[in-house]
Amino acid sequence: MQPREEIAYLGPNASYTHQAATSAFDPEHHTLLPQTSIEGVFAAVQSGSATYGVVPFENSTNGSVVFTLDLFADQSKKYPDIIVCGERYVEVHHCLLGHPAPANTAASEAYSTSTNNSSGITVNHASSIDDFPEIVHHVREINNSNSADRITAGLSLRSPSSSGHATPIPSDPHPSKSRSQPLTSLSHIRKIYSHPQAWGQCKTFLSCHLKGVERQDVTSTSRAAELVAEDASGTTAAISSGIAASLHKVDFLARDIEDEQDNCTRFLILRRRKKSDDSSSSSASDGLATSSSSSTTNNGEGEGNGNRYKSLITMTLPLISSPLSSNSPATTTTASKGTATTTPIGALVDALAVFKHHSINLTSINPRPSGEAPWHYIFFVEFQGRVGDREVDEALRELRGTLGTMTSTSSSTTSRTGKEGEEEREREQERVKFLGSWENALFLSSPSASLSSSS
Repeated sequence: MQPREEIAYLGPNASYTHQAATSAFDPEHHTLLPQTSIEGVFAAVQSGSATYGVVPFENSTNGSVVFTLDLFADQSKKYPDIIVCGERYVEVHHCLLGHPAPANTAASEAYSTSTNNSSGITVNHASSIDDFPEIVHHVREINNSNSADRITAGLSLRSPSSSGHATPIPSDPHPSKSRSQPLTSLSHIRKIYSHPQAWGQCKTFLSCHLKGVERQDVTSTSRAAELVAEDASGTTAAISSGIAASLHKVDFLARDIEDEQDNCTRFLILRRRKKSDDSSSSSASDGLATSSSSSTTNNGEGEGNGNRYKSLITMTLPLISSPLSSNSPATTTTASKGTATTTPIGALVDALAVFKHHSINLTSINPRPSGEAPWHYIFFVEFQGRVGDREVDEALRELRGTLGTMTSTSSSTTSRTGKEGEEEREREQERVKFLGSWENALFLSSPSASLSSSS
C-alpha cells in the first residue's frame, strides 16, 4: 500500500487555509498536518516532513500576506528549496463569534435557539468537511430549518444603538455604512481575536459596531474561535468562519461582516524542489524545466494561451555607489564617507520592459525590504505564462542579462574583495530567483485531479 502524502497547512482545523487544503487534497487519501504558523508550513516542506504545504498569499480586499512574501524572500537562507506548484481560491465570509450578552437572558436564549436552527454556516463550495461529523450534522439541520425564523429573530435582537454607521471624523466626514448588523448587543465585548489579515477585511463593521474595542492578533481565524470558546468571561469575540463556530461550539454575534461581498483569498501550494528539477540546461528556469502543475513537457500548447499558467519570480535591483552631493536623488538608500548608494536610474523600468518586449503580461508586483540596505527592495513579480514556454524562457534570460549589465557598471561591486566580495557575488547570482510555475486555478475544471496527476 502506497504511503499517504502529508500536507502541511496553517491550522488549526476549520481555518480558511484548512478549507483550501481540503479543496486541493482529498483527506481520505492524504494526511493533513496543521501548523501553528505560516513559517511552520515552510519548515515542514523544506525539511521533507510534508510533501506539500498550503499558505495564504493574498486577499482580494486586503492585499498581500506579507508574512508569506517575507518567507519567500528568505533573507536567512532557511528555505532555499521552496517553490510554488499550484493555487486555490476560497471565498471568505467572516462571522463575529462569541457569547451573547448575559444581561438580556431572554434575548440571549432566543438568539441561541435561532442560531442552532439557522442557515448561519457558509460552507465554501470547494471544501471537504466529511471528516467533521458535527459540522455535517449542523449543515443537515440548516437544510431542514426555516430561514425566515432566523431572520425575524435576528432583526429583533439588534442593539437599539446600532445605526450601522461609523462615527464621522474630520478626515472622513461621511463614513461607510456596514453591510451587516449585529444579531445581538455587542456592548459586553471587551476584546476581539483574529488573524491580522481579517482586520483589514472587516474595517467598516468594526468601525461601526466595535470602535475602540481591543484587538489581538492570533495565528489563524480558527485559533481565534478556539480562544473565545475557552474564555469563561464571555467578553471576548472572534472574527472567524461559520465552520469554526460549529466546530468550537460558539455563537454567532454577526454574520457576513466582511466589507466586500465577493471577498476571496488566494492560497499557494508549495513543494520542495526536486533533484530532477535541476537537470534542466535552461538557465532561465533556475533549475525548473517544467511547471509542477502540468505533467507534460512544453510542446507549444502554452504558446498563445499564457493566461492558463502563472509564474512567480523575485527580482532585486543592484546597488551602485556615486559621489554624494546636495542634488542626490531621493531614492538614495545609504550615505557614508561622501558616497551615496542607490539603484541605477531607470533600473526598475528597464527590468520590467523586458516582459513587454516578450509580450508577457504582468499580473502583480509586490515590494518588500531586501535586507541589503535601508530603502532597497526585493520585487515579487507574477506574470502569465510558464517556464518551458519559449517567450518566458527568453524573457528571464534577458532579464538576468539586463540586471547583469547594471551590475557590471557598479564600482561598489567590482572593488569589493574577500568575504564581502563573495557575499556580493552570491547576491548577484540571485538577482532573479524563480519561485515556480503553475496552472491558473480559475481555468481548472477539476483542481484536485489536476494537482494529483502532476505530482
